[in-house]
Amino acid sequence: MPASGAVTRSTLRQQIADALRDEVLAGRLQPGQEFTVKQIAEQYGVSATPVREALVDLAAQGLLDSDQHKGFRVHRFSVDDYRGMVEARALIVDGVFQRLADHVKAVQGAPLVSVRRRAEEAARAARAGDLDVLIGYDLRFWREVSGFVANRYVAEFLHRLRVQAWVFAVPHLRADDRAATWLWSGHEDLVDAVTSGDPAAVTKAIDAHNAHALAWADHLDRTGPAHRLDGRQR
Repeated sequence: MPASGAVTRSTLRQQIADALRDEVLAGRLQPGQEFTVKQIAEQYGVSATPVREALVDLAAQGLLDSDQHKGFRVHRFSVDDYRGMVEARALIVDGVFQRLADHVKAVQGAPLVSVRRRAEEAARAARAGDLDVLIGYDLRFWREVSGFVANRYVAEFLHRLRVQAWVFAVPHLRADDRAATWLWSGHEDLVDAVTSGDPAAVTKAIDAHNAHALAWADHLDRTGPAHRLDGRQR
C-alpha cells in the first residue's frame, strides 16, 4: 500500500492539472502564454514538485509546450490541427455510436437517462451561447457515452481529442460576436438516434456534427490570417 504522502502528492498533482486545464478551457490562459513552475506553485500555494508533475502531464496531453529555458507555454493549435482532430474523433465516434446503437438495450434505464440529461443541458447552453456551461456538459456527455461501449483507452483518447478541440476553439469563439452560431447543439438528436436503435439515424447525426465542425474551420480560414489566432497569426 502506498504511503499517505505519495497519495496526497498524486492527488494534488491531479488537482493542479485539472485546475490549469480549466484555466485554458476558460480562456484565462491564452495560446502561447508562458509561465514557470515557480509561478504556478506560488499561485496555488504549493511546492514545486506536484506542479512540475502536473505540467508534464498536460504537456503529454498536448496542451502545453515545454521549454527548458522558459518553462511552459500553452500550445497554439492551428486550423489544420483542428481539422485533424475532427477527422480523428469522427473515426472513433462513428464506431462508438454504431456499437452503442447495437447494444442500446443494455444501456437503457438510468445510464441513458443520465446521458440524455447531459445532452439537454449541453444543447440548452449551446443555444444560449453559454460557452463555459457548454464545455463542461459537452465533455461529460461524450465521456459518459463513450464509456458505455468503448474500452478505457478509446474513451480516454476521445476525451483528449475533445479537450484539445475545445482548447483550440475557445479563443476563437470568445473573440467572435456571433460565436453562438458555431456552437453545436445536436446532442439531443444524437441521443434520440441511439435510443431508436437506427444505425442510419446515428450516422446522420454524427455526420451532421462533423460537418458543423468542418464548416466552422472553413469559416476561420475565410476570415483571413489577420483575424485568426493560430500559429500563423501576425
